[in-house]
Formats: sequence, C-alpha cells, structure tokens
Amino acid sequence: MDELLNLQMPHSAEAEQAVLGAMLIDEGCIPAVIERLQPEDFYLRHNREIYTAVYTMFNRFLTIDPVTVLDELKKAGAFDENTSAAYLRQLMEVTPTAANVIDYADIVKDKALLRRVGETAGELIDLVRSESGSARQILEIAEQRIYAIRQGRGSQGVEHISTVLSSIWEDLKERQGTASDIPGISTGLIDLDRRIAGLNPSDLLILAARPGMGKTSLALNIALEAGKHSGKSVVVFSLEMSRQQLGQRLISSECFIDNKKLLTGRLDGEEDWRKVALAVTALSRSRIYIDDDSSQSVADMNAKCRRIKDLGLVIIDYLQLMTSAGGTQRSGDNRQQVVSDISRSLKLMAKELQVPVLCLSQLSRANETRSAGQRRPMLSDLRESGAIEQDADIVMFIYREDYYDEDTENRNIAECIVAKNRHGETGTVELEWRPEFTTFRNLTRMQEDY
Repeated sequence: MDELLNLQMPHSAEAEQAVLGAMLIDEGCIPAVIERLQPEDFYLRHNREIYTAVYTMFNRFLTIDPVTVLDELKKAGAFDENTSAAYLRQLMEVTPTAANVIDYADIVKDKALLRRVGETAGELIDLVRSESGSARQILEIAEQRIYAIRQGRGSQGVEHISTVLSSIWEDLKERQGTASDIPGISTGLIDLDRRIAGLNPSDLLILAARPGMGKTSLALNIALEAGKHSGKSVVVFSLEMSRQQLGQRLISSECFIDNKKLLTGRLDGEEDWRKVALAVTALSRSRIYIDDDSSQSVADMNAKCRRIKDLGLVIIDYLQLMTSAGGTQRSGDNRQQVVSDISRSLKLMAKELQVPVLCLSQLSRANETRSAGQRRPMLSDLRESGAIEQDADIVMFIYREDYYDEDTENRNIAECIVAKNRHGETGTVELEWRPEFTTFRNLTRMQEDY
C-alpha cells in the first residue's frame, strides 16, 4: 500500500529533467535554481542524485558541466557506467531552452509542496489512529506542521537593496497621502503615539507593571481605540479576567460610568442607563474580539488569529500565565526557559501575522525593595526572563507615584516609561489615570514637546 501511495505522489518528470538540462546547458542559471530548490524537492531518485551533485559543486565553487558532474556522481557512488553519461546527454537534448528555467523550477517546487502536504496528512492520520496524544496536542502538531510547510513556501530569500528601497519609497508615498502623523495604529494617547510611532506591523510590544498599576486598563484603552477607529480587527486574549469582566471595563471606559456601579448594577436613574445603552451600541459596532481561555499557548493564539478577517492588533494579558507548547506545564520545566520560548514565539507570531502584538507582563518585586523615589521600574525588573527584553521591539512600564504614596501631589498621574524603543528614543510620557472608569487619558496640562 505504501509503495502504491508513493507511485501516486505528485511530481513532474519533465519539469525535473528540464531544470537539470538547463543547468547543464547554461551554468549562469544555476544560482537562481539553487535559491529555489533543495535536493529533496526532486521526486525521481536519479534526478535527485544529479541535482545533489550540482548543488554540492556549486557550494564548493567548482566548475559545473556534464564532464565535471559525471565525475562528482562517481565520487558520490551514484554513477552508473551504462546509463549516467547517456542520461546527461538526454537531459540536454530534451531541454528546449535555459531561458525558462525559473518556470521549470517553480513546477518542481509546487509538486514537492503537494507531496509534503500529503506526507504530513499521512503522519497526522497515523497520530490520530495511534491516539499518541490528546486531541488538543495532535491539533497543535497539525497546525505547526502545516504552518512549517507554508512558511517554507513563502520564504523570500536575499533581495537586492534596490528592491528594498523601492518598497520603502512606495510606503512613504502611501503614508504621505494619509492624514495621520504616525505610521502605525493609534493608541488613542497622543504623546505615547509620538513616542513610539503608534503600533506597527510585526512589532512585539511589552507592557509591564506591578499588579494594580493599570496595565490591563491601558491595554483595553488601546483595544477600544483600535477596535473603533483603525478599521482593523482587534483580538484580546485574557488569561486572567473573564470576558464579562473585560466587557464591563470597556463599557465603563466608553461611557464614563463608575465601574463599581456596573459591578453592583446600581445605576443612577435613566441618564446612566442611557449612557450604558449608547456605550453597548458603540462597542457592538467595534471590531473587538475577546477570548478568555485561561490555558493557551502561542500556537493556540496564532491559529485563532489566522481565522480573524482583516486583523490589525493582538493583545495578550498576560505573558506569565501562558502555557508552553502542548498546553501543559511540567513541574520539572525551567520556567525561565519556558518564558524565553514564549517571548520568542510571540515575536515570530507578530512577524508571521504582520500585526503588532501587545503583550502584558508582570514585574518582579525588585523595584519595591528599592528606596522611595527609586521605585520606577527598569528593564532588569522584567520577571523571569531577560529574553523578553531581547525579543521585544518596545518595552513600556506603568508607574504611579500614588500607588506607593497616597499623599503625593501627583495623585492620579501615571507615567508610561518607554524603556526600549527600536523605532526611536526612550523616555517618559505622563497620562491621566481615572480609576473610577479604569481608564487612561491624555494629560490635559501642557506637556514637554518631544
């Protein structure tokens, strides 16, 4: 049965021969083929052996022609005295021209891709039949393997600088035609947007703070702004709070009704009810999606995000609650290594989806052990892993002086400290904190001109 299936696997003997023949006719086309094809992309064994010989010789900077290829086949033990030389001559005779070698290579690549899909499907069927894992684990393996195939298909390789500059030129012209002063999605907070240039595709942003500082509130503020005004979809993964709790916070931020009233249901008359009704209507029209599954890995989130139409932003609350691949956490696992793997996977997800990923993170207690006036968080306070700092494009901290000193004159003033910024300068942005509405606002007083 396996042999029968192998005989039926997709391949094109003509395209494989044309690729090999073109390389023997014109050595100049070899680099373009090497960039596109690996030896395993050739289905027929004798074609694969010849391509492997050419591939090896190219990497050694050796001259490639029918005579040298035959010699390489002899060294590799793939030479047949009766057929090899004749077959090379045949390859050159049946190839009409080397000018179309890229088209031939694309056919070979496409057939190889189909075979890999088929092989993966067979492996997944074996996993299902053997029940060698839970349904969740097998589903994650399936998604990872299919994505690995697709990722290999989409690789772009090396580009000349002129191609890169052309793309940048087009982006500049497109941005010039827009009314926005920032290239990315707006956070709704003017000074923060200016500092970080908004939320940009493929960026991993880390928002960290001690519990109670308001990191979830700030993330929801950003989700609300993006979901209503960016024209894109926003997905919020909450591993700590339920979707009902998040919904209440969003309503409170939208209509400026005290969050405690929403928790208790004690609204003050018809005016409050009218405000809530308007907020519910506005939020229902936004493009915000909420997932409160408390045991998710990056692969789970990635799979769900790929199904969201016109995705613009992903928010995760928060990193330390995420699980490693497979959905479980063994007691013997090194938590620092797990967090490192998660942060790296988040950056890769941002690059794959081409959207900004805003991930919340806890801080260690190190800043609270420092003396008064020295408690502003720093990068070394990121909990459990220095890899978070390494993988992130932007790292922000929230600090409120009134969290530690109720008598401070800076009551309800929050500092958003941009401690790392690959797009520009670091620095501090001051925001107004409205605890009764669990929301942050632009500070109304004059700000320093950044």
